[in-house]
Amino acid sequence: MNRLRRESRRQVVLDLLLWAVLGIFVTAMGPDPFADPAGFALVTLPRVGLAGLAVLVGRPWPLAALVLLLPLGPWTFTEGFATVDLTWLLPRRDVKILPLLATSPFIIWYAYLTGRRMTRLWPAGAVFCLITAIGCGVVLLQGGDLALWVSMGTGLVGTYLVPYLLGLLRRGVLQQRRQARLSVEAQARLRERARIAREMHDSLGHDLALIAMRAGGLEVAPGLGPAQVKAAGELRMAAADATERLRQIIGLLREDAEEAPLSPVGEDVAELVGRARDSGMSITLELAPGASSSELAHAVVQEGLTNAAKHAPGAAVAVSVAPHRVVVRNGPPSSRPSARRGGLGLAGLRERVRLAGATLTAGPDGDGFRLAVELPREGEADPRRSGGGRPA
Repeated sequence: MNRLRRESRRQVVLDLLLWAVLGIFVTAMGPDPFADPAGFALVTLPRVGLAGLAVLVGRPWPLAALVLLLPLGPWTFTEGFATVDLTWLLPRRDVKILPLLATSPFIIWYAYLTGRRMTRLWPAGAVFCLITAIGCGVVLLQGGDLALWVSMGTGLVGTYLVPYLLGLLRRGVLQQRRQARLSVEAQARLRERARIAREMHDSLGHDLALIAMRAGGLEVAPGLGPAQVKAAGELRMAAADATERLRQIIGLLREDAEEAPLSPVGEDVAELVGRARDSGMSITLELAPGASSSELAHAVVQEGLTNAAKHAPGAAVAVSVAPHRVVVRNGPPSSRPSARRGGLGLAGLRERVRLAGATLTAGPDGDGFRLAVELPREGEADPRRSGGGRPA
C-alpha cells in the first residue's frame, strides 16, 4: 500500500485532475444523466469508479491501469483516426483506421508508461495477448467482417502496441544516458586517482630522495663510529626501498588513468631549490628576468632535483629558469646512488609537458644528465584548458 501513497501534494493534485478529466470523457461516452438516469447510474457511474481506480494504481503499476481500462478500450468503430476506401478489397468505403474513443488518449498514455517503467517483458506480453483475444472476440461477435478485422487490428496496434514500444524506446534512451553519466563519473574518479598519484610521486618521491641523500652524507661524515655509519647506511637503504615501493604503488594508481588537470603549487622554484640545498645538495640557481613561475616549471625543477638526488648523490646541480625554458643539469655522482631503478616520474612529466603544449628533452650530457623543457609561448593555448582536445 505504500506504493499507492503519493510522494508530494503535486502528484495528488495531478492525479485528481487526471481522474476529473477522465471522468468527464467517460460521462460523455455514456447515457445522458437527464434523459436516462437509470442507464447513467448503471453504466457511467461504475465506469467513472473504474477510471478512478485506474488512476490510483496507474502511477506505480501502469499495466494494472491498462487492465482496468479494458472495458473502455477501442471496441467500437464509429470514429477513427482515418476513414479509407477498401472497395478494391471488399465492398466497404468507410473502413475506420485506428478507431478512437474519448478514452483512447488515456489508454495510450498508460500503455506508454508500461513500456517506460516496467523492466520485465512477460507481464506486458501476457496482458497484450489478453487484449488481442478480447479484440478477436469482439470482431467475431460482430460477424467477422474483413473491415472489422482491419479496424480492430489498427486499433490494437495504435492504442496499445505502438505506445508501449515508444515507452520501451524511451526507457532504453534514458538507460544509455545513465550509463554514459556513470562512465563519465568513473573517468573523473580515475583522473582524480591519477592526479593524486602524480602529486604523491612528485612530492613524496622528492622528499624521500632528499632523506636518502642526507643519510648518504652522514655515512661519510667524520667523527661517527661504526654503529652510526651503519645506521646511516640502513637509513639510506630504507629510504631507497620506500621510494621503490612508492613507485610501484603509484604505478598501480596511475595505470589506465588519464592525466588529470594541473593543480596549484604552494611554493615557487626558489623555495624548492632552497629546501633541496638545505638537505645538502650542491645547487646553483639562475633565475632570468621574467622567469616562469608556472606549475609546469616547478614540476620540471622538482623532477630534475629528485632524479639528481636519487641517481647522482653528491653531484653538483645547475638549475636555470627562463621565461620559456627550464633546464636542470647534474654532474657525475660522488657516492653510490640510492635508487636502483626509476623512470616513472620522468614518464609522467613527459606526458604532462606534452599536454601543456611544451617539449621535453632528457638524456646524458657529458658525464652527467640534463633535463630541459621548452615552455609554451604566451598566447599558445593549452589544449586541455581551451577545450581543443589532446594534441596528436
